[in-house]
Amino acid sequence: MELSISKVAQVIVYAHELSRFRPELEAFLDCMNEDEADELVAIMWIGRGSFEPVEFRDAILIAQQERMTPISEYLLGTPHFGEHLEAGMERLGHPVLEEELLLIA
Repeated sequence: MELSISKVAQVIVYAHELSRFRPELEAFLDCMNEDEADELVAIMWIGRGSFEPVEFRDAILIAQQERMTPISEYLLGTPHFGEHLEAGMERLGHPVLEEELLLIA
């Protein structure tokens, strides 16, 4: 995984406090390169059950092929994306612990 766990954790923190951090989240997401954005989408898809963890690379390829909107627009238009990211990280063997989230916040 090229995308750092700390970046995913930061997105999750912002997602949990979206009413306070929407502009920060949009700016943070828009600064990600395409590879990071595709991985983030793949993690979210795994978290919501659209893909299995063993299909991570396939999910990334599909995210690349289907990329039509900026990552911030796509994620913010997806209900519960923060929870899906948390679940995806856990399913991929990288649980984002509450303590980690508190350190980033």
